[in-house]
Amino acid sequence: MAAGPERPVAEAQPQDREQPPPENGFMRLEQTQAPRLLPHVDGTVLPSLGGFGKHQKQLVVLTWIPALFIGFSQFSDYFLLAQPKGTCVQPLVNGSNWTVGSSKLPVTATNGDIGKPVPYSGGMECECKEWKLELQTGLSQNVVTKWNLVCDSAWKVHIAKFSFLVGSIFGYLVMGVVADWFGRQPVLIVSVLFMLVFGLSVAFSFNVTMFSTLRFFEGFCLAGLTLSLYILRIELCLPGWRFSMTMVASFLMVGGQLVMPGVAALCRDWPDQDDWQVLQIMIICPFILMLPYVWIFPESLRWLLATQHYGCSKAMILTACCVSPPELEHVLHKKPKRTCIIKMTSTRNFWKNIVVLCVNSLTGYGIHHCFARSMMDPEAPVSAMFNADYYTMAGIAVATCLALCPAVAFMGRRGGLLTFMIITALASLLQLGLLNLIGKYSLRHDTVLRDTLNRKFSVAFSIIGMFSSHAVSTLSIFFCAEITPTVIRGGGLGLVLASAGFGMLTAPIMELHNQKGYFLHHMIFAACTLLCIICLLLLPEPRNQPLPESLVDGESYTRQPLLTHRPGEQHLLLTKPGDRDLYSRVHDTPAGKILPRGTLSFLKL
Repeated sequence: MAAGPERPVAEAQPQDREQPPPENGFMRLEQTQAPRLLPHVDGTVLPSLGGFGKHQKQLVVLTWIPALFIGFSQFSDYFLLAQPKGTCVQPLVNGSNWTVGSSKLPVTATNGDIGKPVPYSGGMECECKEWKLELQTGLSQNVVTKWNLVCDSAWKVHIAKFSFLVGSIFGYLVMGVVADWFGRQPVLIVSVLFMLVFGLSVAFSFNVTMFSTLRFFEGFCLAGLTLSLYILRIELCLPGWRFSMTMVASFLMVGGQLVMPGVAALCRDWPDQDDWQVLQIMIICPFILMLPYVWIFPESLRWLLATQHYGCSKAMILTACCVSPPELEHVLHKKPKRTCIIKMTSTRNFWKNIVVLCVNSLTGYGIHHCFARSMMDPEAPVSAMFNADYYTMAGIAVATCLALCPAVAFMGRRGGLLTFMIITALASLLQLGLLNLIGKYSLRHDTVLRDTLNRKFSVAFSIIGMFSSHAVSTLSIFFCAEITPTVIRGGGLGLVLASAGFGMLTAPIMELHNQKGYFLHHMIFAACTLLCIICLLLLPEPRNQPLPESLVDGESYTRQPLLTHRPGEQHLLLTKPGDRDLYSRVHDTPAGKILPRGTLSFLKL
């Protein structure tokens, strides 16, 4: 009897046989990662070096000092590019047209009219031979008054603001990748050096074009400086210290915002120099104190171990404790291995977390401007609008930092972020819809009282919205730094910070278009808050968890169930580790491969 075709037997494949690539489009992270030494830095390396000891605390303090100077630079636009209060002392003759808003007022200049003051507002397009411009920000002269950037030239002011923010966005994206590739310390040092070069060059600009161009590079370097300090601070701390040390730096940045008006007042009426030039020099010169960081600030030990720079890691550990772990001796021959943020696209869960945090950061900063604009009185003078905008934002930032500490300690990162996002959405929706309905149906006859109540409620909701949106932005950035693996933490954090920069860009864009489309702008961001509330439920909770070091660690950060398992309930089918691994390998089975016997019957369960 002829034997039939031999039945294939499901046997284990030889270990040396090359495995075919998976068909689902995702790479196997466990195969792409080289064997790592001491994978748990927070639980092994740092405790062996004394934990969060004196040396680590000194380095963290060194990251706090520049935070005050960064606050100066980030809010310098409020003084360098502040809108002045002006009058036209010599209008053009032969019947000039003065445009206020959308109505044109024809004015015929006569001998008696010349020299008669005509008020100027920031949204007015006019023609005038000579302006008398006065600042209300502590300076007697700034960039706007220096080159008469009013009326038809007012758009150049918005371009200057735009260039600084665009430079920051590019800086976060580029410097984040460089920090992952070459290290945190090189980015810090290079950013400081070029910050001094471009920052001081801004003070000697001879026209607005040169000013805007140099401000772009100043924003680029400031972004690299901010990013590298943030990462170094996070990577120096143990889990229990990360948030508190970050909030101290946030307080110092807000302190720079509060001190900035006093610095501007000191720069007023200097001999032989314009006030804005002296202010710019005083903002940049403190960064000279960071030049010794070249010698006193080391590279991140966490990054060195994660990227297999074991030789440098051994030297740093010997310097700290004079004893080298024996495991280091066996891996010193390994070559450094760097990872780019592009590898994020090959993960299953991590890229979703980054996208959610980017949208949160963009929404928080974008809607913050909407609330600030709603709080201002459109009929108020320029000086009053400046005071309301600047000092209210500074006070709200202080209140936010004070409220974040107990809120995060009680609710955690994800709970705090979700709570503040819900408050932001409620404040936005109430301001957009409910106030108009109340005024329309409850106070039909008393229009004065209706407008007064609407205005007061609008201001109240704006303050609440600014408070909660600032908290959302701050927590989104910190959240990203905690869940992003060390090997790509610079790139991941750069994406979230760049998204925040895009949110900030909405302010000069709206001003450039004279606030046209403001209501639609607010409606879009209000809809984004509702989307963010749903997406936030997908994020993990990183409180008291060690920082992930590799992409494998970052992929293991998954959302914990909201409801815990109760005793007596039926367990899930996939409870045994072996069964779970067997099921996870099904999607990697190439066509034609025979599954082990019993697999199909197991899956039918």
